[in-house]
Amino acid sequence: MTETVTHLLPSAPFGRVIPAMITPMNKDGSVDYEAAANLARTLVADGADGILVNGTTGESPVTHMEEKVNLVRAVKDAVDVPVISGAGSNDTAHTVRMVEMTQEAGADALLVVMPYYSRPSQDGVVAHFRSVCQSAQRPIILYDVPGRTGLHVELDTYRRLAELDGIAAVKDATGDLASMTRKRQETGLTWYSGDDGLYLPFLALGAVGVISVIAHVASGPMKRLADDFDAGDLNGARELAARLDPLVQALNGQGQQAVMAKAALKVAGRLDQTAMRLPNLGPDEDQVALARKGMKAAGLI
Repeated sequence: MTETVTHLLPSAPFGRVIPAMITPMNKDGSVDYEAAANLARTLVADGADGILVNGTTGESPVTHMEEKVNLVRAVKDAVDVPVISGAGSNDTAHTVRMVEMTQEAGADALLVVMPYYSRPSQDGVVAHFRSVCQSAQRPIILYDVPGRTGLHVELDTYRRLAELDGIAAVKDATGDLASMTRKRQETGLTWYSGDDGLYLPFLALGAVGVISVIAHVASGPMKRLADDFDAGDLNGARELAARLDPLVQALNGQGQQAVMAKAALKVAGRLDQTAMRLPNLGPDEDQVALARKGMKAAGLI
């Protein structure tokens, strides 16, 4: 009798478990590229099958163009998985320059955040991404995070964006499960959860994976969760999601994911120096203790 193998998940072109990697820094605030390469290797060994650099968790608002380019090169040389680079701004011309330079440095895909703070019209959003796509030679992942951008992107705007050459996927941090279903179905774009706490619900609704903060220390369990779901073991996937929830709350609950990711890596013994650039401060003792508590509750230490 032949055993039937269940596969519930679609393919994940940029990886399924993708840490939004922190940017290691020396005590003086300079980027530690060697530490970044080592961390990327460790994350892949743990179970990550894609790496995002130059995202918000990587302190992208305070790193400079040359540093972003060098970080892409360092991580691309270190790992054999897709390397995605953040390349977004509320300045369209600056976004285009970041796209051009990070793709030239070797990025396999580009994460471009919705234009923030400026509060453009829906037509302005489409025009922004049209300009970006004209310069992009790598796939674009839209990053929709209204809690940080202050921008609501309408369903019809998603339809228009999906028609642009080069836009391939979405990192959805809207928290809106019902809206996600319609957007994914009507655009045909590949969908990623941008919220650790919604990883399993998003998979159930057709997402292919997660771009994650907790994957800095939980790539292995997150890969197993996806494997269980893919194989139809929903109880196993639910158990893993419940087990990871204390870590999700610890690292994401305060809204300071870049800080807490460095705290968790310090607890895990993977990051000696937790320096950050202002306006963020490196984790204090209470934040390190919170990360440790979340990791312990999740069975990681």
